[in-house]
Amino acid sequence: MDKTVVAHPQVLCWLRESILDSHVATFLAYLRDRGYARQTQHSYICAVAHFARWLSLEKARLPDLNDQVVRQFLSVHLPHCSCPYPVLRTKHEIHAALRHLLAALRASGVIRQRQDADPISLELARFDNYMLHVRGLAISTRRQRALIIRKFLLAQRRGKHFESGRLSVNGVRAFVLSGYGKCSAGTVGVVGGAVRCFLRCRALEGDNIEHLREAVPTAAHWRLTGLPELLSGQEVSTLLNSFSALKDSPKRAYAMVRCLTDLGLRASEVVQLQLDDVDWEKGTIHLPMGKLRRGNILPLPEKTGQAIMDYLRTERPRTSNRAVFVRHVAPYDLPIGAGVVRRAVREAYQRCGLAHTRVHILRHSLASMLLSKGAPLKEIADLLRHRSLDTSMIYTKVDLRRLAAVAMPWPGRQL
Repeated sequence: MDKTVVAHPQVLCWLRESILDSHVATFLAYLRDRGYARQTQHSYICAVAHFARWLSLEKARLPDLNDQVVRQFLSVHLPHCSCPYPVLRTKHEIHAALRHLLAALRASGVIRQRQDADPISLELARFDNYMLHVRGLAISTRRQRALIIRKFLLAQRRGKHFESGRLSVNGVRAFVLSGYGKCSAGTVGVVGGAVRCFLRCRALEGDNIEHLREAVPTAAHWRLTGLPELLSGQEVSTLLNSFSALKDSPKRAYAMVRCLTDLGLRASEVVQLQLDDVDWEKGTIHLPMGKLRRGNILPLPEKTGQAIMDYLRTERPRTSNRAVFVRHVAPYDLPIGAGVVRRAVREAYQRCGLAHTRVHILRHSLASMLLSKGAPLKEIADLLRHRSLDTSMIYTKVDLRRLAAVAMPWPGRQL
């Protein structure tokens, strides 16, 4: 037992009498290295002590610890727990602590690395390999399709096993139309696309599934029929000015949203920015490979560069990670996820009283503003990195000044 652990005597007793006794120091070092606060370390030790007591009662062996044992503790023991004071019973806190415990034990070689050997996980691994090396899909697309196909396979399996030969036309149609929870045209398109991609993968493996591919329903979709949601110039200014009232990480949020409004970046592109991507002397920023599988070099506007520099100098924590935008809470030394960008934008909309929620609106707004100022459509398409000029054509629908100049008189209108 690590003598530096400060906790209730009963907590220390549970740890000391368990199979985890000699590994508490390893766990604490793991937490300290990732910058967790003392209070968090204390809570996680209490959670591990509860788990350790249960392991002792179950006479569990240390080499057998894995995710399944943790799930059994959380789903079977915790709901009916009658362990004495001062046991911790907060499920989300215990789950987080035990996830870190397993990671620490695996990193130190105490228990085996995680093995995803069940049939569905193996199938998803093959599917991901196909999407990456055969289709060349981006990681966000692969992650989305893998989640959809996992639910699809779980819906089609019999007992604990999945067999591609058991896939049926009715099963495919039912899942695409209603099995994913929604039946909108957009959802049918996304889910149907994922299922088709999976069936192509299975066909490449030699399965005879042509009849299943033909059974995947499609939703009617007419390109460029709708109008993009936009913010006016005044609304964009109000949005950018709202970050001064933010208490937590205001400069990071402001710099991220500046990248969205000034450069038209996607949320996934913002979080992928590296310190080496910004050329301060030339005033350019290099974007990593995106949906087109190629990088781009864009001019860095002065206000955008100033916002990034202000964040780097005064708010970004000390870290060895080369990402521009990093986590401000433990575990440190990690870049943020795209969800942090989306949350920053949604909260900014709420502060400004706007009913919008989507990050992509800022990208649409930039394109519309450039078009209204006379920028050629080709330059807008290049800035937004559109694969086809047709994708940028939708912004001409909201340029009312130019549309009015070419509008024909309505038949029968009195002059």
